[in-house]
Amino acid sequence: MVVKYLYNRFRKPKFLCNFPVCQIINKLNSFTMKYNQLGKTGVLVSELCLGAMTFGGKGYWEAIGKLPEDEVTLLIKTAIDHGINFVDTANAYSEGLSEILLGKALKNLGIPRQSLVIATKVRLRMGPGANQVGLSRLHISDSVDDSLKRMDISHIDLLYIHGVDPLTPLEETMRGLEDVVRSGKVRYIGISNHPAWMVMKANSIADKMGWTKFVASQNFYSIASRDIEREIVPMALSEGIGIMPWSPLAGGFLSGKFVRGKEIAGDSRRDTFDFPPINKNKAYDIIDVMARIGNSHNTSAARVALAWMLTKPGVTSIIIGAKKIDQLIDNIDCTGLKLSDEELGELEAISALSPEYPAWMVSRQMTGRYPDEL
Repeated sequence: MVVKYLYNRFRKPKFLCNFPVCQIINKLNSFTMKYNQLGKTGVLVSELCLGAMTFGGKGYWEAIGKLPEDEVTLLIKTAIDHGINFVDTANAYSEGLSEILLGKALKNLGIPRQSLVIATKVRLRMGPGANQVGLSRLHISDSVDDSLKRMDISHIDLLYIHGVDPLTPLEETMRGLEDVVRSGKVRYIGISNHPAWMVMKANSIADKMGWTKFVASQNFYSIASRDIEREIVPMALSEGIGIMPWSPLAGGFLSGKFVRGKEIAGDSRRDTFDFPPINKNKAYDIIDVMARIGNSHNTSAARVALAWMLTKPGVTSIIIGAKKIDQLIDNIDCTGLKLSDEELGELEAISALSPEYPAWMVSRQMTGRYPDEL
């Protein structure tokens, strides 16, 4: 990547940095945090993104977190102080309260709007009306206006469609997204929880019509659930779409609170909200390896899980959520953990996906195809 080359090339000689770009690089160099391109854009986002699902705790979302305004403000300040410049929320989180608390925190902290990349989402139900859900042009437009009011900001940096809407044609969804981009209310668009073929179809429609294409894909991705490596990761790498993993600790299952033979941690959201689904027997095997590797580094299994993910191809920014400051800092500290090739090999082996068709046939038929095998 050109950006990584320039960053590594100019990060050390601070005595030369009287130019604005060098001053920015000096600022980046004061943190362990790295910054990656948002898809094919020129926007840089931190390799960790603060997730706002724990903000508010209203209705269905209370099981995930119910942080009040003062704690939300402190959490955001801590994230920014540690180099995070990327925050992810959704209009549906706590029925809009997450966006409201995020907006209040930005004002409480006096954070310049240009210093933070803010992402939110549209798709889930936002009211009792027949059209207060989905990905129609109508709902996209209404949702964007409502999100801007709740956060009290002038624009959304990255708008994701939050899931599949079987009723709305992709052509209409892409036109609705183009409307909000051209209006200046949204800068970039992303897609979440969609199969790879739908991402490709949607971007093909946009390309044909000269509309804005998706630059990011937000998906459930964890060392305990590597399903997206089958189709979504190869697609994203081919198309230059940034991968934004959500729930990298598998809903807290990899946090270190769960051990084999103890189904209830006592202070985890999985105690009452067992989501997302994973193969727990396999996850316990992975935890055993991560705990051993963590002990050798005097660090937590959670950091090992996140450090592993930072090495994965295509990953742009990992979304981390937290209820407490010490939990957030522990997760952020994964950026300073460097795993050896041997350790990464162990983690790859214990968490490997089982072969599926057509992947195993593709692999088999590639034998003898490479020049060095001739």
